[in-house]
Amino acid sequence: MGFVVLVLLCALTGLVFGDSKPKPCSDIRHFYNSKGFNLNGVPQTVISGEHLRVCSQGYTCCTSGMEENLLNLSRREFETQVKESGRTLQASLNGQFKSFDDFFLELLNRSEASLQTSFQTGFGPLFSQIAKAFQDLFSDLRRYYRGSNVNLEEALNEFWARLLERLFKALNPQYIIGEEYLECVAKQSETLKPFGDTPRELKTKITRTVIAARTFAQGLVISGEAVRKVSQVSLSTECVHAVMKMTYCPHCSGVAFAKPCSNYCKNVMKGCLANQADLDSEWRNLADAMLEVVDKLSRPYSVDSVVLSLPKRIAEAILYMQDNLNTFNNKVFQACGSPTQSSKTEDQIKRGRNTAEEVSGTPGAQLEKVLSDVSRMLRDIMQYWVHLPRKLCVDRESGPSEADRCWNGMSVDRYLPEVMGDGLASQINNPEVEIDITKPDMTVRKQIMQLKIMINRLKYAINGNDVDFQDTSDDISGSGSGMCADDQCSRDPRLTAPNTDKPKVYAYPSENKKVVNGRSSQNLPCVSLYLLSLVTVLLRR
Repeated sequence: MGFVVLVLLCALTGLVFGDSKPKPCSDIRHFYNSKGFNLNGVPQTVISGEHLRVCSQGYTCCTSGMEENLLNLSRREFETQVKESGRTLQASLNGQFKSFDDFFLELLNRSEASLQTSFQTGFGPLFSQIAKAFQDLFSDLRRYYRGSNVNLEEALNEFWARLLERLFKALNPQYIIGEEYLECVAKQSETLKPFGDTPRELKTKITRTVIAARTFAQGLVISGEAVRKVSQVSLSTECVHAVMKMTYCPHCSGVAFAKPCSNYCKNVMKGCLANQADLDSEWRNLADAMLEVVDKLSRPYSVDSVVLSLPKRIAEAILYMQDNLNTFNNKVFQACGSPTQSSKTEDQIKRGRNTAEEVSGTPGAQLEKVLSDVSRMLRDIMQYWVHLPRKLCVDRESGPSEADRCWNGMSVDRYLPEVMGDGLASQINNPEVEIDITKPDMTVRKQIMQLKIMINRLKYAINGNDVDFQDTSDDISGSGSGMCADDQCSRDPRLTAPNTDKPKVYAYPSENKKVVNGRSSQNLPCVSLYLLSLVTVLLRR
């Protein structure tokens, strides 16, 4: 019996005194200070962690003040990451918009400059009398493209009407032609077709091309705005706690060397970015619609060939009228009566020449590059919102070889729960972030509605139609899949998600695994008391 007592006393002595030296907190002190925090109040050695709200309440090197500071740091760093990722995407969208915008406006400038040069050469004095109509046409095209409230078809009809008025007077200097007579002439134009089929053919091509260009540019702008606004959505308290637990709790627990398990990180990120992931469906639909518009900008007639061919086509229309002037005049005189002869004698304007440059119908090299670049970008960003959680985990998570030696939120071991799906509804059983799936973020819902409106505009533009949809972004109570506005969810108990307890995560140690330093020592007081009691009982015997 004495021998047994001696052995137990030796064991007790080894446990109590052999490992009695408190574990130092030098690593966390250095880390904490490197983050810009003051070391006042930071423990030199481990302390009991009952005061912690987020991290494990075992032995720790973190005070409640340190935990609060690291919690706020977690929020700032994660929000910065999301915003930076969004800014990168927005910059890409803005860059593509600028490239296309510069290209299209340069097309209009080149076309107008070509018209002025060729008409001055080919039509001489006549150009000065009809120049204002051309200026107004290109001004209307620019204003429409820029988003002004211009009816494109009416603008084109108005151009041909003004051109007819000026040409009819200029080509008939022997007559006195007043406003009332010109109104009568205008009424005959639809039947008599003074410019042949050019107005109708140009209207089809110009409207399809400029509508597609404007809507495409709007799509790039709306996409960038959606990214900016959604990337600024504030994080929930539960999300910040989960990020803190994953990022800085290992430091407090003395296992800073362990990176978060890959699936653990994905579940945290999917929970935090659940609302943002709900953009995925409409985001992909928008990219698909924009790619269809890209195709329309190059086929069946490319945007550059349509815009740059304007001078030649308009010159053809004017020459058609000059060649058929006598026939047109006779029919007009029959319908409107003969105008009064002028006392002034002016020379008849000679027939002009079409000196405008012939334009190929195939896309030019610059257009091909612009459309190729934007198409590549649209395909690359198509799954941005559902790939974002994985992207943010790349620099955080452990590698495949560390699956048994990673931080799982409680200890250094394998992470067992499965990875959640994408979007808000899929997070109902997320083991890392508690989410009320009946309360979607309203900023995200509004952007989803904006994307839907833009998609409809793009679909109309594909068919050459322009339409202004009423902005219904504020009336979104029915938007989303199974989602509802706050007041509706609170009133209708049927819309409340079932109350499911957060699944417990058990970390099973691997066989022959070394125990992590600092973990087993937490049980020393209990072991010591047990051995002291046993020795006392034995001595009494």
